[in-house]
Amino acid sequence: MSVTSAAAGRDEVPARLWDRLRISTKQVIWAWGFLAVPILFFTVVRFYPTAQAFYLSVTDWDLLREANFVGLENYRTMFADPLFWQVFRNTFAYLLVGTPLSIVISFAIAYYLDRVVILHGFIRALYFLPYLTTAAAMAWVWRWFYQPPPIGVINDLLIFLGLPTQPFLRSVDQGLYAIMATGIWAHLGFQIIIFLAGLRAIPTSYYEAARVDGLGELAVLGRITLPLLKPTTVFLVVFSSIGFLRIFDQVYNMTSNDPGGPLNSTKPLVLMIYQTAFSSYQMGYAAAQTVVLFTILLTISMAQLWILRSR
Repeated sequence: MSVTSAAAGRDEVPARLWDRLRISTKQVIWAWGFLAVPILFFTVVRFYPTAQAFYLSVTDWDLLREANFVGLENYRTMFADPLFWQVFRNTFAYLLVGTPLSIVISFAIAYYLDRVVILHGFIRALYFLPYLTTAAAMAWVWRWFYQPPPIGVINDLLIFLGLPTQPFLRSVDQGLYAIMATGIWAHLGFQIIIFLAGLRAIPTSYYEAARVDGLGELAVLGRITLPLLKPTTVFLVVFSSIGFLRIFDQVYNMTSNDPGGPLNSTKPLVLMIYQTAFSSYQMGYAAAQTVVLFTILLTISMAQLWILRSR
């Protein structure tokens, strides 16, 4: 037997084995073949760093020496720290106030914008434009808006209307909500576009049948529009919640002179993690804070998906 014929025989063996496989088995093999690259990517970029963070959270590591196992000491220190609980309350204030406001405002705008015929595309692009703006540039513009007179645009407007000026970012009471307004405005365009897509996906035959039955505007909204927008709303609630729980850019840039605002009144958990890791170099302690944030994100997301799931 020649070398060529022997090589050809070896090539025919895998081919015969492949031909003997059922179509369903071939589909599974092809599917896992295509999934191999993203699975490898998430394992290296996502899963491994997550596991490493869990390991570092039970160690004492400052980048200069090897990590020493300390058990749950980082968690005990964190839960006994009053600053952590203040930051924890700030983070949930961003979540519990910012998420409902952003969803309601974006839906209201999308609901009425969907009825606009003239310049619809142009107006939609104007709303979406802030979402394309870099977070740092947007934060500095809003920081300028909030400045005292005669620099701050908002305070100048209040003076023009005969109203008292406000401290905004310099206030313990107003700082968090001033930054929250910026965060809502920044993501409003994306949420409006998604709501518009959901509204356009609702068949017009439902509305025609409702008009034939004599349903009013509010009845159509409550019985047709909102129920059929439930998948879209679930997605945006989860997306917005994760965004507010991880808010960082606006806080860091708008309070750069005093990161976290006066008396840490605007500091979220992500900023605390950043300062612990890269200002104090307490990497083990920062990893413990990261684990807490990861647990909060996972719990909130799963709870929202369970509560808002389709029945």
